[in-house]
Amino acid sequence: MLNVKIICVGKLKEAYWRQACAEYEKRLHAFCTFSIHEIPECRLPDSPSQAQITAALQTEGEKILSVAGNSSLFALCIEGRLLSSEQLAEKINGLAVNGTSTISFIIGSSFGLSEELKKKADFKLSMSPMTFPHQLARVMLCEQVYRAFQINSHGKYHK
Repeated sequence: MLNVKIICVGKLKEAYWRQACAEYEKRLHAFCTFSIHEIPECRLPDSPSQAQITAALQTEGEKILSVAGNSSLFALCIEGRLLSSEQLAEKINGLAVNGTSTISFIIGSSFGLSEELKKKADFKLSMSPMTFPHQLARVMLCEQVYRAFQINSHGKYHK
């Protein structure tokens, strides 16, 4: 069974975001081993310098990579590629068929992801040219991963 991880920087503060993710996590267990890993966000001053931001992203990136291990990395970033739900399903299915055992989707902090981490990613994914709060992006990603598995299993969820 495929392992799917969502590795994200920061915690979900509001209960409704946690409940939404928990619902998709429950649904996904029928298709894969699914887990969400939260990496603590580096504390920065109110007006951080670029050097401070770069250092924080580097530290967060190292923690993300330690959790990701030897998985196929999908970095969510603005410069990533836009995919339809069907294309994401196809990509996940293709990796599974070709022997990938673990896929890790990575959501960075409000400052994004380190350049090193983006270079190590097997795929850069953009959810939209619009900007979303990280909490909402996490819920949307959970839903799209669930939708991808529904598409691949010819379920009724995706119409």
